[in-house]
This record gives sequence, C-alpha cells and structure tokens, in this order.
Amino acid sequence: MEAVIAVVALLFVLFVALGAYATVKVVGAAKRRVDETITHARRTVEDHTLRAKSFAQPGPVGELAQLRLKLRTSMRATQDALHAGATDDQSLKESLGLFQRLNAHGHELDAELRRLESEPDRATLGERLPDLRERTERIVQSADALRWAARDRAHRFADDDLDSLSAQIDVETGALRHWQTTEPSSSPPPPPWPEAPATEAAATTEQTWPDSPQPQRAEEPTRPAITPPGPRPTYPWQKKPRPESTT
Repeated sequence: MEAVIAVVALLFVLFVALGAYATVKVVGAAKRRVDETITHARRTVEDHTLRAKSFAQPGPVGELAQLRLKLRTSMRATQDALHAGATDDQSLKESLGLFQRLNAHGHELDAELRRLESEPDRATLGERLPDLRERTERIVQSADALRWAARDRAHRFADDDLDSLSAQIDVETGALRHWQTTEPSSSPPPPPWPEAPATEAAATTEQTWPDSPQPQRAEEPTRPAITPPGPRPTYPWQKKPRPESTT
C-alpha cells in the first residue's frame, strides 16, 4: 500500500513539473513574440519619423535623418538575407560573423547620429557631416556587398538545381515518349537471284511447234517432210536407150 502511494505521489510531482515547464515555455514564447512585435512596431515608427524629418527639416538635421534611414534600411535587409540563407547554406555562417562585427559599427554610428540630431550648434554639426557621410557610405557599401553576394550565391545554387532538374525531366519525357524516338524496323531487301550460266541457259532453251506434241530442240537439224526418191536399179533385160540421131 505504501509503495502504491509513493508511486502516485511521484507521478503527481512529475505531472506538476511537466506542467510548470510547459507553462514557462509558453510564457517565454509569448513574451518573445510580444517583444518582437513591440520591436517591429518601434522600428516602423522610427523609420516613419526619420523619413518625415528628412523631408520636413532641411539642413544638417534633415541630412542626419537621411543617413540614419539609409543605414538602418541597409543593415536590416542584410541581416534578414543572411539569416534566411544560413538555414540552407552553412557557408554563410562566416558571413554572419563578419556581419556581426559590421553591425556593431552600424549601431555605434546610428547612436552617434541620433545624439547629433539634438545638437544645437549647427555650424559644428555641418563641419562633422562629411565624416559622418563617409562612415555611413562605407558601412552601407559593406552591408550591400554581403547581401548581394549571399543572394547571388542562392541564385547560383537555384540555377544549377534547375538545370539539373530540367535535364532529368528531358530524359524522363524522352523515356515516356519512347515510341517517337524508336526508328521503325526495316528489313533489308532480299538479294537478287544469281544469273544462270550461258551454257545452262542454252541447254534449257527449247523451241516448240504449235501442232507438235513433242518439243523439238533448236540445235537439232530439221528433217524434211517427204523423203526424196533414190536412184532406180537397172536390170539386164532392159534395153539401153538409143542415142538420138543428129540427122
């Protein structure tokens, strides 16, 4: 009985622990989702604010807003492209490491530009704008190079896979339509009969008469229809014929 109670208590404790763990996981996921939503909303508001400042406030303040907007847009696009490509291509992990170092410089420059927006000395701000512009361009160019390299790599792999797939499909369609590629079987014409020798042809050539039942060979001489009379015999009692007188 005590063993049964101990087993039931242990199962109860396990269920409670699993329930607490699942609750913590759900709460953590919900908190992260809420934080991502808040961060995305804050970024959207800041981007719209910077865009409005770049158009509404001319001079150094408006140019600072343009630099911040350009920097944030480029860095965010590169980050999304690298994270999306790293899930399928492990070679982009090194690119992500380089981007993290570049991202630190980008955050430092963005914080400096944000502080300078409230700078009351416009003359000093105008003097520092060329250096700020150059730093922004260098960071943006590096981020764009990483982003386009990752996209070109993904497109190259996609093109190679498409070429291989197209070749396999061509082979398969050719196999499915085998009756179109198979040549019709044509037997060679029979050889001609050999010509008979001349002697054999002459021996077998016969000439037949219309009314004669037996064929007559062409090389045999023709016999006359009536036998000509031979010389008549002479007897002793027959008189010699007289010679006719010349008178």
